[in-house]
Amino acid sequence: MDPSAFDRQVRLSIYRAIVEDGRPPTAPELAGTLDVPAAGVEDAFRRLADGRAIVLAPGTPYVWMANPFSAIPTPFEVRVGDRGYFGNCIWDALGIPACLHEDAQIRTFCPDCSEPISLEVRGDMLAAPAGATIHFAVPAAHWWEDIGAT
Repeated sequence: MDPSAFDRQVRLSIYRAIVEDGRPPTAPELAGTLDVPAAGVEDAFRRLADGRAIVLAPGTPYVWMANPFSAIPTPFEVRVGDRGYFGNCIWDALGIPACLHEDAQIRTFCPDCSEPISLEVRGDMLAAPAGATIHFAVPAAHWWEDIGAT
């Protein structure tokens, strides 16, 4: 199979696993599903990471981010029906219901005062507490300079 077609298959499989299981698959798990060698899946993971389609945990072959989803708990919890996900930041948390075409509840906290904040996405509308502000400390043009810290 041509590497770009295989990479698309791997990427789609990563997203399917996250949506269904709440976490990305490891290379050996995905290799078993696709009936291919784990080394080939790891190579695809690296190519996808090089193309900024996913983010690997530093120094590992493990998926850390498949935007807008985070593989690890973050302060941006997203509930879609009976399923829970984590966004890497508020932008990604808002992207999860958009990606899934579903309503969602997002729970986070104010980084200034630590008060809990609950947002609701219903259709294409965002309901937020009065006076709530979404703030991006790093301009979007600079996110990939240190994607893990933005």
